[in-house]
Amino acid sequence: MAKSKNHTNHNQNRKAHRNGIKKPKRFRHESTLGMDAKFLKNQRFSKKHNLNTKQQLKRAAERKAAKEAKSAKSKK
Repeated sequence: MAKSKNHTNHNQNRKAHRNGIKKPKRFRHESTLGMDAKFLKNQRFSKKHNLNTKQQLKRAAERKAAKEAKSAKSKK
């Protein structure tokens, strides 16, 4: 007796392309549910200790002033 058919992919591509194969929508902020707990904890601490824009500009100005003072001192 002949063996019976085990598998076929006939017509599946046509059916899939009728409505078009679309890329999944990319969200701006993907959910963190199910993400690695260790990574999330580290991310939380890094966000907590980041400076906001105003503080960053202030720190940069302080560093620049210190650098200029040091270079002016070494030139003399």
